Parts: sequence; structure tokens; C-alpha cells
Amino acid sequence: MASFKERYHITSNWQYAVILLVFALTGSTAAYVAKTLLAWVGITRETVPVGLYYFIYFVGIFPVYQVLLVGYGFLFGQFKFFWTFEKKMLRGMKLGFLVDLFEKK
Repeated sequence: MASFKERYHITSNWQYAVILLVFALTGSTAAYVAKTLLAWVGITRETVPVGLYYFIYFVGIFPVYQVLLVGYGFLFGQFKFFWTFEKKMLRGMKLGFLVDLFEKK
């Protein structure tokens, strides 16, 4: 835990706990929202092949998760940490152009 805190410049155990809570809430909420959105547009396991359903579901979770992660981070007072985390993750996935849309040059 100490190396994680040091690597991400986490200053207290309270901040560490809040960050873990934000990750947990984000994952649960993203899964729920993606499933709800798919059902809303008529995509369910009964209407499409199961493999296709899960592919669309996982692809759908990705953008929802990204937005929720920064949003929950903001609500819990950890926006700076999660915005930095988000930028690093997107650049690592070669999607840095998305970060450039929001960064001031």
C-alpha cells in the first residue's frame, strides 16, 4: 500500500479509502447504467446472440465508466487524482486524442 500511495501521491489513509470507494462505485454504476441503456434501446440477451450482447455491453461500459470515474472523483473531492489517472489511462490505450479535446494548450 505504501508504494501505491507514494506512486500516486496519496497523502493520507483517508484519501486512499475515498479513492477505493470511488473505484467501487464507478464500476458498479457503470455496469448498471450500461445494462439499462442497452435494454432501453432494445438490446438484451434475448434479442441478440449472447456473444454479441456481451461485446456491446463491454464496449458500452467503457465510455460510461470514464465519465463516471471523473464525476465521482469530483463529487468526492478527488478530481485532480482521477483526472490525472484518466489521462494516463487513455494515453496508455492510445486514446490520448480524447484527452487533448479537454486540455487547454
